[in-house]
Amino acid sequence: MTAEITRMTDAAVAGAVIADTFGSDAISTWLIPPAQDRPPIQLRFFTMYVAHALDHGDVYGIHESGELAGVAVWFTAPFPEIPGEEEAIASFAGKYADRYDTLGRQMDKLHPTEPHHYLAFIALVRGKTGRGLGSLLLEEHHRRLDAQGMPAYLEASSEASRRLYLRHGYVDMPELVRLPDGPVMYPMWRAPFSRVGRLADGHIEENGPGTLE
Repeated sequence: MTAEITRMTDAAVAGAVIADTFGSDAISTWLIPPAQDRPPIQLRFFTMYVAHALDHGDVYGIHESGELAGVAVWFTAPFPEIPGEEEAIASFAGKYADRYDTLGRQMDKLHPTEPHHYLAFIALVRGKTGRGLGSLLLEEHHRRLDAQGMPAYLEASSEASRRLYLRHGYVDMPELVRLPDGPVMYPMWRAPFSRVGRLADGHIEENGPGTLE
């Protein structure tokens, strides 16, 4: 089955995919412990960030047989803060707003300041994993970054996703994002590949990128 990648323009559609995919992961569970409270809050949060990325980055959708199967949300960093973000989160997250603030502060402390592209979210629709669609989404933007000589940054939200990103040329940053009495995230950096198979910092990538399921 042939997959097609397009640029997305509907923040709500992309936000819904991300919210559903990450609805029960460790970070979302830490942010909003009661499962029944999670979906509407996370939907508002992710949609807000996708809308901001439409103005300050790139939002991709991957489609199979015309149906949306996954999304990737990139920011061109440095990028401005979302206007009124703190007030917006307080309005829809309520008593959980302080946890969003803690997460944001911990992530900001380790976020690189040099120019790069930031992969904020990549998510596949349920039932679409294990088919290489995530890999196609990554490679779509990586080709552009390599052509521009631009590095990339992300925070892997699990050890499993960290291993997959390692196969796509990312390396671990020195420190982890640590949430109080909660999970960790793995900051990772990808130097751009040159045409001869070397990273732009001079290191040789012996095996090349792997496959992100």
